[in-house]
Amino acid sequence: MSDINPNVAAVIVNYRTADLTLRCVSALAAERKRLPQLRAVIVDGGSGDGSAEMLRSGLNDARYADWTELLVLPINGGFGWANNQAMLRLLQRERSPDYIYLINPDAEIEAGALEQLLEQMERFPGTGACGSRLIDYDGTVLGSAFRFPTLSREFARGLRTVAIAQLFGIEALVWASEDAVEVDWVTGASVLFRSAALRQTGLFDDGFFLYYEEVELMWRLRRAGWGVRHAPSSRVVHVGGAATGVSGACGGRYRRLPDYWHHSRRRFFMLCYGRVLTVVAGISWLLGHSLWLLRGLAERRLDFVPKEGRDHVRLGLVPRLRDLRRSAPAWNSTPGAEPGWARTSR
Repeated sequence: MSDINPNVAAVIVNYRTADLTLRCVSALAAERKRLPQLRAVIVDGGSGDGSAEMLRSGLNDARYADWTELLVLPINGGFGWANNQAMLRLLQRERSPDYIYLINPDAEIEAGALEQLLEQMERFPGTGACGSRLIDYDGTVLGSAFRFPTLSREFARGLRTVAIAQLFGIEALVWASEDAVEVDWVTGASVLFRSAALRQTGLFDDGFFLYYEEVELMWRLRRAGWGVRHAPSSRVVHVGGAATGVSGACGGRYRRLPDYWHHSRRRFFMLCYGRVLTVVAGISWLLGHSLWLLRGLAERRLDFVPKEGRDHVRLGLVPRLRDLRRSAPAWNSTPGAEPGWARTSR
């Protein structure tokens, strides 16, 4: 990468985590020694807690003033909508970026992490998105690359027992690899998009408030012929759920998931698989979940999530026709339009 100096713009969306966002910007600043064209748009997603003022003050620091800008949004429109507001503005500029790098405010990149993503993009020009390896502060490797949800994987997700799922021949949802590899989708916590790919497919569907929006976008990327890669050499320390309080949404022990998580899961299946498979996938999860509950009762375990099955039936099982209304803006759409989830919820 020493002889390549791509035009890269980073986008960081803050929601009531201004201190973490400024730490993220500080870590990103070190990448400019390798990538002098790197600039960043820091978005405040309607925090309403003084975050915008804290960010404005922090970004006035001489270390950041000449390559960062602050975009303050009037509402909390969700992850995809907030990122779209920055990406629309970037893609419509006369000197638009070759790549757009999305990084969560609760993530800190290690030295060279962005460069590693760019190296994969430059080596594989058909790649539309490339994601980092996420690690916890104690060095634990977190889920970073994944296979798309399917009927059998929904059953396995409900079952929450890897060994039994393997007996059924069901591939794990999480994609584990020590080498850079082509995958179905990568986490939006640290992902580099090729601008040409976004111009072809459109941006995030803002009918999702939070969760599954990057899965659906990468579904569209792959259907349009773009690849998605995972680069384990790009390492990012991540504190999952810092802004949302939600973690472990892919299985294991976790707190009760909010309603919008179930809405997002249902919307993904509706958009990508249709009404019939949405119902069948919901039943598959419910079957796996029921077996897991029976096993837990037999073993007298108490590590269940209260009302999880009830929430699934109430919010994720029955198709909603409004979920079939796509709301992914084209790159040249006017910024500021109301998010799709707000329109369809009325």
